[in-house]
Parts: sequence; C-alpha cells; structure tokens
Amino acid sequence: MDTKATVLGVSIDITTMSQAIAKLEQYIAEKTPHLIATANAEMVMLAQQDQQLSAILNQCHLVVPDGAGVVWAARQHGYTIPERVAGYDLAQKLLARAADKGYRVFMFGSHPDVIEKAQKFALENYPGLCIIGTRNGFFTAQDEPIIIETIRASKPDILLAALGVPKQEKWLAKNLSSLDVPVCMGVGGSFDVMAGTVKRAPLWMQRASLEWLFRLIRQPGRAIRMLALPRFALKVMLDKKC
Repeated sequence: MDTKATVLGVSIDITTMSQAIAKLEQYIAEKTPHLIATANAEMVMLAQQDQQLSAILNQCHLVVPDGAGVVWAARQHGYTIPERVAGYDLAQKLLARAADKGYRVFMFGSHPDVIEKAQKFALENYPGLCIIGTRNGFFTAQDEPIIIETIRASKPDILLAALGVPKQEKWLAKNLSSLDVPVCMGVGGSFDVMAGTVKRAPLWMQRASLEWLFRLIRQPGRAIRMLALPRFALKVMLDKKC
C-alpha cells in the first residue's frame, strides 16, 4: 500500500487528519526537529518553477494534502487519498491537542495586530493552552539570529509559522536544526482566519471543493493567483497521459 503520492513531482503523504495528528505527536515525543508542510495546488504549481521549494517539500517529514485539487490530482494518478487534510484544520486540532497534553506553542508571523488577535482566539478557544511566545512576521536578515535564539530558548514543542508560501517553508528549512523545535509547520493565512480578518468558506462550499470560488469572491485581487488552478488541472491531466 502506498504511503506517499506524487503530484507533479511533489511527494505528498497519504494520511487522514487523525493519522497526521498522531504523527505530529510522535515527532513531539521524539524531541528532534521535524518540518511539516501543507500542500495545495498553488504550492505544487509554485514548486514547478521553484526548485528550492520543490526540494524542501520532498525533504519534509510530513506533507499533508491541503486542498481538494491535490486530492483530486493524486486520485487521477491512481492513489487512494482518503481525505483532504486542510492546513487550518490541522493547526486547530494541533492546538486543541496541545491544550490537552500541555505542549508548548510558539506563534511566528503575520501582522502584529493579527498575531495578537490570533493568540487571543487560541487562548479563548483552547483553555489551558500554553503559548510561550509570539513574534510578528516583519523582520530583516539582521533580526533573524535574535528571532531564532528567542524561539530556541523558549523551548516550544510546536512552532507555527505564518510567513506565506514559499517564505515560511524556506525559512523553516534553513533554520530547522538551529530552532530545534519538534514540530515546525508553515500555516500560511491561518492566523488571519483566527484573528477574524479573513473568513473561511462556509462548510458546504468546503465540502463541495468551492473554497477557491469563495476566496475569489471575497478577494478579487487573487484572480491572477487563481489562474494557477486551471493550469494545475491541465498539467495533471497531461502528466497522466505520459
């Protein structure tokens, strides 16, 4: 039975949400650094032109199928993908587990106002959660050693980085050993959703694989980025014929 699917050269783990959470808890127990990515169609398409991102994704300890497009693509190539593991949902379930098990969390990235509101959301929704540090995503190369040392010294079990794709994946990969955090995961716009500055699609649209349409309606400026989706579908179909 396959444990990984390959979508346009990017290796993606065949996993359910519960299996992914169990794997993350295993990483925490091991107390060694692990890099986790949440791959959607836009990320996979970006990796076609960005060799560094492609290499990072294929070296990650866990890459979950975040996005209906990735699940569809994997199934087109004959892989049995049981479900989509949305990055936002994975982050929330991980925070809930952290509150229950006492795992220490560091939140890094996004706008100062956003991360403050996201932290408040997390503490209100997950009673007992231990957030041992936060840091916004505005920094220069000169700031990085201090940021890394701050994170390392606080000894988190989980580092959630919201720097955007591919910056967050590249930053975490470059600094993984220095950070020495068991679970380092890029979470994209999750803090914005937690802060209430960005809304998620209604559940029926998520289930109907129409989140892209909801985002386009809410943020028309994403139209150019959205062109990656039909290109992704066409590339998958052409790749299938090869």
